[in-house]
Amino acid sequence: MPHEFLEAHNAIRDALGLPPLKWSDKLAAVAKDWATTMVVRSQFQHSHRGYGENLYEIRHGKATPAVVVGAWASEVNDYDHRSNRCKGPKCGHYTQIVWRDTNTVGCGMSFSSFREVWVCEYSPPGNYVGQRPY
Repeated sequence: MPHEFLEAHNAIRDALGLPPLKWSDKLAAVAKDWATTMVVRSQFQHSHRGYGENLYEIRHGKATPAVVVGAWASEVNDYDHRSNRCKGPKCGHYTQIVWRDTNTVGCGMSFSSFREVWVCEYSPPGNYVGQRPY
Protein backbone atom coordinates (compact mmCIF):
# COMPACT_ATOMS: atom_id res chain seq x y z
CA MET A 1 0.00 0.00 0.00
CA PRO A 2 2.79 2.58 0.64
CA HIS A 3 3.91 2.32 -2.99
CA GLU A 4 0.38 2.88 -4.28
CA PHE A 5 -0.10 5.95 -2.11
CA LEU A 6 3.27 7.42 -3.07
CA GLU A 7 2.67 6.78 -6.75
CA ALA A 8 -0.73 8.50 -6.64
CA HIS A 9 0.52 11.52 -4.66
CA ASN A 10 3.74 11.94 -6.61
CA ALA A 11 2.08 11.78 -10.03
CA ILE A 12 0.08 14.85 -9.05
CA ARG A 13 3.12 16.62 -7.61
CA ASP A 14 5.31 15.71 -10.58
CA ALA A 15 2.85 17.29 -13.01
CA LEU A 16 3.46 20.60 -11.19
CA GLY A 17 7.25 20.16 -10.97
CA LEU A 18 7.11 19.62 -7.20
CA PRO A 19 9.53 17.33 -5.35
CA PRO A 20 8.21 13.84 -4.59
CA LEU A 21 6.95 12.86 -1.17
CA LYS A 22 8.70 10.14 0.83
CA TRP A 23 6.91 7.49 2.86
CA SER A 24 6.95 7.69 6.65
CA ASP A 25 6.17 4.56 8.66
CA LYS A 26 5.67 6.82 11.70
CA LEU A 27 3.02 8.88 9.92
CA ALA A 28 1.43 5.70 8.55
CA ALA A 29 1.08 4.36 12.12
CA VAL A 30 -0.52 7.64 13.24
CA ALA A 31 -2.89 7.51 10.25
CA LYS A 32 -3.85 3.88 10.87
CA ASP A 33 -4.42 4.57 14.57
CA TRP A 34 -6.70 7.53 13.80
CA ALA A 35 -8.62 5.61 11.12
CA THR A 36 -9.22 2.78 13.61
CA THR A 37 -10.30 5.24 16.31
CA MET A 38 -12.86 6.81 13.98
CA VAL A 39 -14.26 3.42 12.98
CA VAL A 40 -14.53 2.25 16.60
CA ARG A 41 -16.15 5.53 17.71
CA SER A 42 -18.36 5.86 14.59
CA GLN A 43 -16.82 9.29 13.95
CA PHE A 44 -15.40 11.17 10.99
CA GLN A 45 -13.33 14.18 12.03
CA HIS A 46 -9.77 15.48 11.98
CA SER A 47 -7.40 14.37 14.72
CA HIS A 48 -5.64 17.73 15.21
CA ARG A 49 -2.34 15.98 15.98
CA GLY A 50 -0.17 18.62 14.35
CA TYR A 51 0.19 17.04 10.91
CA GLY A 52 -1.54 17.89 7.68
CA GLU A 53 -4.37 15.39 7.35
CA ASN A 54 -6.67 14.17 4.59
CA LEU A 55 -9.66 11.97 5.38
CA TYR A 56 -11.80 9.78 3.11
CA GLU A 57 -14.80 7.63 3.93
CA ILE A 58 -16.77 5.12 1.88
CA ARG A 59 -19.85 3.25 3.05
CA HIS A 60 -20.99 -0.07 1.60
CA GLY A 61 -18.05 -0.20 -0.80
CA LYS A 62 -14.32 -0.54 -1.11
CA ALA A 63 -11.71 1.94 -2.21
CA THR A 64 -8.05 1.78 -3.23
CA PRO A 65 -5.22 4.24 -2.61
CA ALA A 66 -5.57 5.48 -6.20
CA VAL A 67 -9.31 6.10 -5.73
CA VAL A 68 -8.78 7.86 -2.41
CA VAL A 69 -5.99 10.16 -3.63
CA GLY A 70 -7.88 10.70 -6.89
CA ALA A 71 -10.93 11.93 -4.96
CA TRP A 72 -8.79 14.43 -3.06
CA ALA A 73 -6.93 15.48 -6.20
CA SER A 74 -10.19 16.11 -8.09
CA GLU A 75 -10.56 19.22 -5.94
CA VAL A 76 -8.07 20.86 -8.32
CA ASN A 77 -11.21 21.88 -10.22
CA ASP A 78 -12.27 23.97 -7.22
CA TYR A 79 -8.88 25.65 -6.68
CA ASP A 80 -7.99 28.97 -8.30
CA HIS A 81 -4.20 29.31 -8.20
CA ARG A 82 -4.25 32.95 -9.30
CA SER A 83 -6.34 34.08 -6.33
CA ASN A 84 -5.14 31.21 -4.08
CA ARG A 85 -8.75 30.45 -3.12
CA CYS A 86 -11.29 27.70 -3.42
CA LYS A 87 -13.80 28.62 -6.10
CA GLY A 88 -15.96 25.61 -5.25
CA PRO A 89 -17.07 23.84 -2.08
CA LYS A 90 -13.60 22.65 -1.03
CA CYS A 91 -10.05 22.32 -2.23
CA GLY A 92 -7.97 21.76 0.94
CA HIS A 93 -7.36 18.06 0.29
CA TYR A 94 -5.83 18.95 -3.07
CA THR A 95 -3.73 21.81 -1.73
CA GLN A 96 -2.33 19.56 1.02
CA ILE A 97 -1.23 17.02 -1.60
CA VAL A 98 0.60 19.73 -3.57
CA TRP A 99 1.94 21.77 -0.63
CA ARG A 100 5.51 22.45 -1.72
CA ASP A 101 7.10 22.25 1.75
CA THR A 102 5.47 18.93 2.65
CA ASN A 103 8.00 16.15 2.13
CA THR A 104 6.65 13.04 3.88
CA VAL A 105 3.36 11.18 3.94
CA GLY A 106 1.98 8.15 5.72
CA CYS A 107 -1.46 6.65 5.22
CA GLY A 108 -3.66 4.05 6.83
CA MET A 109 -7.12 2.56 6.58
CA SER A 110 -9.54 0.86 8.92
CA PHE A 111 -12.90 -0.74 8.21
CA SER A 112 -16.05 -2.17 9.70
CA SER A 113 -18.69 -4.35 8.08
CA PHE A 114 -20.12 -1.36 6.16
CA ARG A 115 -17.51 1.41 6.20
CA GLU A 116 -13.90 2.17 5.26
CA VAL A 117 -12.04 5.17 6.67
CA TRP A 118 -8.80 6.27 5.02
CA VAL A 119 -6.34 8.77 6.52
CA CYS A 120 -3.13 10.33 5.21
CA GLU A 121 -0.88 12.38 7.48
CA TYR A 122 1.54 14.95 5.99
CA SER A 123 4.68 16.54 7.39
CA PRO A 124 5.38 19.34 7.51
CA PRO A 125 1.69 20.27 7.29
CA GLY A 126 0.31 22.66 4.71
CA ASN A 127 -2.75 24.80 4.11
CA TYR A 128 -1.59 27.88 5.97
CA VAL A 129 -3.95 30.81 5.40
CA GLY A 130 -2.43 33.38 3.08
CA GLN A 131 0.32 31.07 1.80
CA ARG A 132 0.33 29.47 -1.63
CA PRO A 133 0.76 25.70 -1.88
CA TYR A 134 3.27 25.97 -4.75
